Amino acid sequence: MNSFKKEHILFLILGCFFIANALVAEFIGVKIFSVEESLGFDKFDINLFGIENLSFNMSAGVLMWPVVFIMTDIINEYFGTKGVKLLSYIATVLILYAFVMVFWGMNLTPSDFWIIKPLNGGEINMDLAFNNIFGQGLWIIAGSIVAFLVGQLVDVYVFQKIKQKTGGKALWARATGSTVVSQFIDSFVVILIAFYLGADWSLSLVLAIGFVNYTYKFIIAVMLTPILYVVHYIIDKFLGAELSEKLRSQALIK
Repeated sequence: MNSFKKEHILFLILGCFFIANALVAEFIGVKIFSVEESLGFDKFDINLFGIENLSFNMSAGVLMWPVVFIMTDIINEYFGTKGVKLLSYIATVLILYAFVMVFWGMNLTPSDFWIIKPLNGGEINMDLAFNNIFGQGLWIIAGSIVAFLVGQLVDVYVFQKIKQKTGGKALWARATGSTVVSQFIDSFVVILIAFYLGADWSLSLVLAIGFVNYTYKFIIAVMLTPILYVVHYIIDKFLGAELSEKLRSQALIK
């Protein structure tokens, strides 16, 4: 461990956590949950663009994506656009690789004894369940990957622009500002590709669902902003004041 510099250890830890969150978000995203009911509230009745009875039904992946974008801001703060882009490209390739392996696994011939399993007094077809859970449609996969990559590139651009304008001050402004802008792009890109192009949803339905999703992401992004200060404090203590300032200065685009 002593042979590694502190900045290398930090980049490795942040990078592993960033990529792990991105991968997990892709695979748990197949579950749709009710935000209101999960919190013990009645469902909201929202009407947007002529679409009625909308509520906060979200992909479970939204639990991870705010963390991904916060990690993006932290990496951006200490390692600049090059660090974020490198990890974003690596994450994208690994997500594609993971889906290829999943589809390969889906097409393997299941063992006879594994297919039918007893569950709660009944039976479940394990092979069918496996394929239904992991077998996301190609349009959904394409939408989620494109949205992730575009969102990351937008996030890193906005973050650095705000950082330049504020001279490296007001962490909350660049972190929250970049996240809410990139989450807005992410919210609509994935639905446009996956459901407008891939499932013939109407534009009004896409806009309505997109705004509901973005409202949730916006609220979460604002709520998580204080955590950035805690993480920065921990990182600064680990690096030391001199090295921390050096990395943050180098990360600032001139």
